[in-house]
Amino acid sequence: MTKPARERARSIHERQFYALNRAVGRFGIRSFRPQIMAAPHWHGHVEFNYLESASMTYDVDGRVVELPPGRLALFWAGVPHQLTAVTPLGEAPPRLTNLYLPLDAFLFMPHVAALQITLLNGGLALMPEAVCDAATLDRWYRDYRSNDVERIEILKMELNAALRRGLLGGIDWLLGDPGAESGRTQAPAHAHHVVAMIRFIVENLAEPMSNADIAAATGLHENYATTLFSRAMRLPPKQFLIRMRLLRARALLMESGTPVTAIAAASGFSSSSQFYAHFRAAYGMPPQVMRDRYMAMTLK
Repeated sequence: MTKPARERARSIHERQFYALNRAVGRFGIRSFRPQIMAAPHWHGHVEFNYLESASMTYDVDGRVVELPPGRLALFWAGVPHQLTAVTPLGEAPPRLTNLYLPLDAFLFMPHVAALQITLLNGGLALMPEAVCDAATLDRWYRDYRSNDVERIEILKMELNAALRRGLLGGIDWLLGDPGAESGRTQAPAHAHHVVAMIRFIVENLAEPMSNADIAAATGLHENYATTLFSRAMRLPPKQFLIRMRLLRARALLMESGTPVTAIAAASGFSSSSQFYAHFRAAYGMPPQVMRDRYMAMTLK
């Protein structure tokens, strides 16, 4: 295969990997030598990074963070992020293992509600070293590449267990420390209700939705549920709903040739004019311009 053919094949693979069907992406693991990114990108996963033999600098939605080696880092990749620097440490070549967990799969993981809320608030967590090491990542990678359903299910269970262990103590928050502003974390029962509302939003993006509909997912009074959501997520449910609809629309623009008007309807916007206004305000360009730019670039 010639070099241009290899590049085209890589581009097609990456577009399939990041293909999003519910603004959530699909599960996958990659292991590679990290490369500086020419521009920010975003996709519908909770992304896990494990770096070996290097440190690296990320710009996450305009905030600069340094990731050390030997720690499992995780953040919501629905916000723009860019790898801007890689600093080798030692003689071995740098190696980065990325695990991509679809947002809906993450939201249905049990017993990690506090982590779910903080990551969707823009947090970036470093798990304790004891929770996950290079050998664990290698095993997960082999399980993923096996294409064996049972091994992949066990992998996901082990990942959930690792997150639960991290919540017992030892998470370092590089961004979005949940106790930094209030001095305390979200109460577990309240976090459970907020995650239930987030799930309802993600699963019903294309449908008309009111605050009362969202609150009904908890069984709580509408005003009380809306207050819980707004305090935890730092924005009202309706604004979060618009954010998630824009994620779905952006995904459909990139993965399909669906007309923009049809994408607006599939993403839950009541009119094309409403969709265009929200999209331009969020991304600084019309939908078709973003599609054209995406289709013209080579993903690496």
